[in-house]
Amino acid sequence: MSKNEKKESLHAGAVEIEKVIKEYYPETDPMVLKKLEEWQNLKFGLLMHWAPSSRWGIVESWSLCSEDEDWCKRNIEDYTEYKKKYEDLKKTFNPKKFNPVKWATAAEEAGMKYVVFTTKHHDGFCMYDSDYTDYKITDKECPFHNNPRANIALEVFDEFRKKGFMIGAYFSKPDWHSDYFWWKRFATPDRNANYDIKKYPDRWQKFVEFTHNQIDELMTNYGRVDILWFDGCWVRKYTDEQLEEERKNVNSNIHRVQNQDINMPLIAKKARAKQPGIIVVDRAVAGPQQNYLTPENQVPDRTLPYPWETCMPMTPSWSYEPGLEYKPARKLIHLLVDIVAKGGNFLLNIAPTAEGDFEAEAYDRLKKIGTWMKINGEAIYESHPVKPYKEGKVCFTQLKNGTTYAIYLADEGENLLPGKLSFEKFGPSSETEIELMGTDIKLQGRKKDNIFEIEFPESVRKNVPNKYAWTLKIK
Repeated sequence: MSKNEKKESLHAGAVEIEKVIKEYYPETDPMVLKKLEEWQNLKFGLLMHWAPSSRWGIVESWSLCSEDEDWCKRNIEDYTEYKKKYEDLKKTFNPKKFNPVKWATAAEEAGMKYVVFTTKHHDGFCMYDSDYTDYKITDKECPFHNNPRANIALEVFDEFRKKGFMIGAYFSKPDWHSDYFWWKRFATPDRNANYDIKKYPDRWQKFVEFTHNQIDELMTNYGRVDILWFDGCWVRKYTDEQLEEERKNVNSNIHRVQNQDINMPLIAKKARAKQPGIIVVDRAVAGPQQNYLTPENQVPDRTLPYPWETCMPMTPSWSYEPGLEYKPARKLIHLLVDIVAKGGNFLLNIAPTAEGDFEAEAYDRLKKIGTWMKINGEAIYESHPVKPYKEGKVCFTQLKNGTTYAIYLADEGENLLPGKLSFEKFGPSSETEIELMGTDIKLQGRKKDNIFEIEFPESVRKNVPNKYAWTLKIK
């Protein structure tokens, strides 16, 4: 297994789809439902994981955790020394190339319509100006604090909002820097709070208040926010039965599974008081605060009955790690088409470097996706699934007005349309008008013995309008 293949599998960390769709609580708030529908129509978004750990080019946060996984090994034997040096990265983090205008422009040209930015990951470092910690981008010990754009989350939100993007704030429920979560009195054996919450309820309550205060800052001081995207599903409320079941099934590296209730219903209520209609995504925690599902690094093999979004990094890692291979533009476009044809959204992660920019490969992929979207985007936006969803190498989408799109996913090295497409499951009438997107060419389909066929003249086959995938518009 190559370095990149190994990292792809180890970074997956995905919750099984079958597990998360067993229990879903449909939203009833009309304002949230309206925003959910708006979000579902956007289809394509940008996620960014970024923190001082990019200085080392390592997986964000996880090397602080003592679960001993191969993909987050520490290069220093002494844990206390390692944690100090990790947290001291704040003192040298100075991303002078940070330019959110450049990012927003590149994302817009790629056809993206919403953004989710990591305001705080599990390590507790705030990429915004929190009054409740000094472990933040605007702290006087961080050299970037004097930059006019030091409040990074605010700058990102403002620039993407100017482009008409929906704005999402990623927020980690666990905080491994907070002494109310990982108490310095004790060792830190795993990802959970490292003390007995039942024994020290006052300490846990301080963490709950700290968390609520930080979220309230984001809801109050950062303009319109459309999505509150929580990570860290192990910080949650359990019933006694759920807790017992979780302890039976948990990874052997995880030692202290306990009820870590931060009162998500109150968080959602207070967030919506400041941001009416905001979508709340308590990832992989069944309940009213999981407005949409987030299968990670995977695409369902069918449509799902609830709103959903595949989140996936452009490289095998969520964080910036030098030398990793970027997914080809063909693969990214095919993923987008497959996801949308099944009714989902595609949230594609790009990790900025320590200098504050994307690597050239990321811009290259965004540009190629954008070139494709300029021709084929109408088959993506505001579409919904239509049976048979996919047949062979063709995916189907449909607009509310009944216009159907058949998107042919071309293989590597396949530069010509086939001479003929035949469908058994998809069968419009013989009078259907068919247009090859990106051209003025009109084609005719015909039905014969329950087989619907579209033939492509040689002149059409050799003059495809774009690379990677070709779209037939069927009226």
